[in-house]
Amino acid sequence: MMLTPTSVKFDIGDGREVTIETGKMARQADGAVTVRLGNCILLATVVANKEPKEGQSFFPLIVDYQEKFASAGRIPGSFFKREGKLSDSEVLISRLIDRALRPLFPDDYLCDVQVLVSLISSDPEVMPDALACLAASAALAVSDVPIQEIISEVRVARVDGKMVINPNRSQLATADMDFIVAATEKNIMMVEGESKECSEEDLIQAIELAHNAIRIQVKAQEELRDKKGITAKREFTKPYDNPELKAKIAEFATEKIFNIAAAASAKHERSDAFKKVEEELVTFLGEELPEEDQALIGKYFHALEKEVVRNMILDKSIRLDGRSLDQVRPLEMEVDILPSPHGSALFTRGETQSLTTVTLGTPDDELLVETAATSNYSKFILHYNFPPFSTGEVKMMRGPGRREVGHGNLAMRSLKQMMPGNDYAYTVRVVSDILESNGSSSMATVCAGSLALMDAGVPLPKHVSGVAMGLISRASDGKWAVLTDILGDEDHLGDMDFKVTGTRDGICGIQMDIKVDGLSMDVMRQALAQANRGRMHILDAMYETMPAARPEPKPHAPRMEKLIIDREFIGAVIGPGGKVIQEIQRETGTTINIEEVGQTGEVSIFSSQKESLDKALEWVKGIVAVPEVGEVYESTVKSIMPYGAFVEFLPGKQGLLHISEVSWKRLENLDGVLTEGEKVKVKLTGTDPKTGKFKLSRKVLMPKPEGYVERPEREQRDGGDRRGGGFRDRGRGGDRDRDRGGDRGFRGGRDDRGTPPPMEAQEPMFDE
Repeated sequence: MMLTPTSVKFDIGDGREVTIETGKMARQADGAVTVRLGNCILLATVVANKEPKEGQSFFPLIVDYQEKFASAGRIPGSFFKREGKLSDSEVLISRLIDRALRPLFPDDYLCDVQVLVSLISSDPEVMPDALACLAASAALAVSDVPIQEIISEVRVARVDGKMVINPNRSQLATADMDFIVAATEKNIMMVEGESKECSEEDLIQAIELAHNAIRIQVKAQEELRDKKGITAKREFTKPYDNPELKAKIAEFATEKIFNIAAAASAKHERSDAFKKVEEELVTFLGEELPEEDQALIGKYFHALEKEVVRNMILDKSIRLDGRSLDQVRPLEMEVDILPSPHGSALFTRGETQSLTTVTLGTPDDELLVETAATSNYSKFILHYNFPPFSTGEVKMMRGPGRREVGHGNLAMRSLKQMMPGNDYAYTVRVVSDILESNGSSSMATVCAGSLALMDAGVPLPKHVSGVAMGLISRASDGKWAVLTDILGDEDHLGDMDFKVTGTRDGICGIQMDIKVDGLSMDVMRQALAQANRGRMHILDAMYETMPAARPEPKPHAPRMEKLIIDREFIGAVIGPGGKVIQEIQRETGTTINIEEVGQTGEVSIFSSQKESLDKALEWVKGIVAVPEVGEVYESTVKSIMPYGAFVEFLPGKQGLLHISEVSWKRLENLDGVLTEGEKVKVKLTGTDPKTGKFKLSRKVLMPKPEGYVERPEREQRDGGDRRGGGFRDRGRGGDRDRDRGGDRGFRGGRDDRGTPPPMEAQEPMFDE
């Protein structure tokens, strides 16, 4: 059997070639293609049911993106060693595809459609998310599934001041703008991304450049479709329609709906009023309606509700809650609202409210983020929770859905632009719990998150706020209006959901979905300008509440100190088998993390108690400190011998305090003079040039006795370089001791046998 695939190729614009191929894999799907760039290959399939399910009233589109670990030559790390539930990264890419594809289908198409995109070969330098929607659209293009237009997606990033289409992974790491744009040949459909405070014009330039690249990809898909011989799309059963019933409902309910919409009532009050009108409508129409018509009442009523409200906004500039088109809802903010979290804020905007907390952790709390090609740790985590009570509903709690993952990711990417760099040792987790929702809860998360981070003492240089914009347009006369800070109902009935986050100096994040054709750059500029004014208004209120980050974390938050040491000392701090670092942590109750960075070591010490932190810090400093001759040290007596005492004057560094250096008086032994564990101040007077032994003295820190006379140095019999002379021969034992241990180096520890090296007893150089 001969497989005869059909393919097309196109250049991204910098010499890199993309190949789209169909007819070789997954031939029983309605449409299947592979997309290849470098060694990155994606397989996309689409299958659609021929008929809608009975009673179906919505369009059931399923989009899943999954990365096969075999694509990168890896085995999954889970217990079952196989791919399981989609990761957050895969969910986010699935959403990028879904949001771009969904508007392509006819409004009256209700058949189940499943689009699956799999990464089957990975290239470490190619970002697959920028190719996933191209693959999905191409699979639809070569099928007979009834889509209205062909689309594609590209990534546009600014690298070293230059805009790049679909940059490779290493280029993206240095980019200060990163946006994914989806579009048809004529219209922008979706934008999502982040930037380090770019201007509105920078964003417009990026979108226009991305659109030009997308047009090339759309033409390539059209060429593949024509080569495949797809000339028509399948016919489908359209839902039952009754124009007469629709007109009758409009005549009865239009004025009632307008009066409720124009009353500027609260969300639930307005909802109850609409529900009452719908019940009156059912009574008015009577129970004699055919069963198929009864199912249309709710559909036609809600469509009329949407039409009346849209016309009210366009013709009278009246919004559901009475605001002007560019007005932000009333704001209320509080910080430090909870006593135990390390940072907290309550942000309320109209009927939307976020309670956000911040937790400071250690490097052990970092989040492992794995894809088929990468495995990285993240020190900044943001989780968004949307419980059902926030909208007054009862639902099962099944963990975060795709919406929660997407909203949390937008907030995380926005706040990340102001987070301190890798030199900030804390792992930071932000959790936003939405307590009330009536539109734009993700933007409330950004605002509350910024306030809570500053309340926790995280050194954010600027506040980040966000606002959601909406668009109402009318094709019949070309009239349109941009709405600032949209309500949930305005989001539902509008033509655009456009979220913009940023500081006073620029845009940090954006997420835009278009539901209609024909979004011009004039409308885009108007929306961005209006969003800028709304963002500044919210920022002013945020700065009044929390002008700057706390200078340090709260008393109950873990304290952190970072110490930079020479790389050669890392082993000394860790100790054999981790013995030293474990002892420090056990004795001080701290958590210590050591990381090798270039030629240095970064020692991060964490503790909830300042005293413990200081103790561990001094301990580590002592280990890495280089003893200086002439310095005075607080030492601890470790053991006592007939010839002196071994003392630890720095952590891990010991020396012999000879009996002759303990006191100006002549001592026969140290009984009653020093005891083990006693603290004693000593001065480092020098080191032996041959052995490196430390020369310590206690007596030089004490006043000389009255009448004390220095004795001249005596010539040493063995020619040894010993200060002050005066090592007396104690017979053969003394020589044996010198032979055994005299040349052994001693650098603040014990010799290879684990015991202090033997030394000859010394006599004082003076008469009592």
